[in-house]
Amino acid sequence: QVHVVESGGGLVQAGGSLRLSCAASGTTFSINAIGWYRQAPGKQRELVATMYSDSSTNYADSVKGRFTISRGNAKNTVYLQMNNLKPDDTAVYYCGGTYSDQSTEYVYWGQGTQVTVSS
Repeated sequence: QVHVVESGGGLVQAGGSLRLSCAASGTTFSINAIGWYRQAPGKQRELVATMYSDSSTNYADSVKGRFTISRGNAKNTVYLQMNNLKPDDTAVYYCGGTYSDQSTEYVYWGQGTQVTVSS
């Protein structure tokens, strides 16, 4: 089972920046993807940015050019640098992804960290 530690959420004014960090541990299996998703009140959880095992990345259109996901030096650690934040970015941000053994792919999630952007 994957254990996820998230940090970096908080309250910021519009136009400001925050950096989220995520560290996934506890499995000897391959982590295929690790990234960030968010869920605003009354909305479904959506992809923000993810990084795959080959270091390729995928971003939501709404954050392209403002957010950057990067890999940390420690194994299975990623950062999400969020610049030019907007009130619409307000949500609970969850670190999550997938890992697999020889035959099955599993999904893992962190507990979430609140990001609030004031106008």
